[in-house]
Amino acid sequence: MANIIRSAKSGSDWTHNETDAYNIHLSFQDATTFFGVAQLPAPMIDNEILTVQDANDTVSDANYDLLSLLDIAMDASNPQESAVNDFAVSLFHALGYIHRPRVARTRQELRFLICGESKYAKPDVSILDRSMDDIILLVQEDKRLGGPTDAYAQLIAEAIAAYQVNQSTRTASGLPRLQSLVVPGVLLVGTSPTFYKVPLTEELVRCVERGEYPTTPTIVAVHLPDLPRPHRRWVEGMKPLDNRRIILECYEAFKAFIT
Repeated sequence: MANIIRSAKSGSDWTHNETDAYNIHLSFQDATTFFGVAQLPAPMIDNEILTVQDANDTVSDANYDLLSLLDIAMDASNPQESAVNDFAVSLFHALGYIHRPRVARTRQELRFLICGESKYAKPDVSILDRSMDDIILLVQEDKRLGGPTDAYAQLIAEAIAAYQVNQSTRTASGLPRLQSLVVPGVLLVGTSPTFYKVPLTEELVRCVERGEYPTTPTIVAVHLPDLPRPHRRWVEGMKPLDNRRIILECYEAFKAFIT
């Protein structure tokens, strides 16, 4: 892997070749290991979202909006990147991820220093803590239906870029640099999520910036929700109520990593 050619690529061009080139590996974990809890917590969301499957059957306008966006995001006959982004932002609001001083950004362009050149990484959704101007969560859509592809590599590139941006903000504010940071991320296929914890260190980021091979491996923790019909997860997403509850429990547990 150390002999793989490394070149300056934008985050959207990252594939498994880049993760191999920078000694980055995935570790799939069960819910207990990934979230660090014996049992997933009940989701803090309006009960109607847990009990009503179709948007037209809701009483609340806010719930109608969220479930309508869920349907639009899952419309395979008319796929639109913005639909998944809109759904993700609406869901984060409903779950309480976004509150003052946090705001959600879509398609935020992050400067990405790689192999000595300035490129860009552009997450589909990011949550920004304005008290520190830190990026604290990233969402990347997998545009190709049928299961995860190299989109996970794009999410990792965006996490590295977010680390660089956060460090630059700290330096400009006269704050000490972080020696390490775990960036939480979500990869979405329609409305079906995979959860990531991307641990970043000065060594890894420095090697990416210089185009060098890190001797220390980076192990990215990954959790794929344990759904009743796993072979249909990419088709069903959050539409069935049994899937929806489990996925929302995962989102609730994931809040613990948003700092």
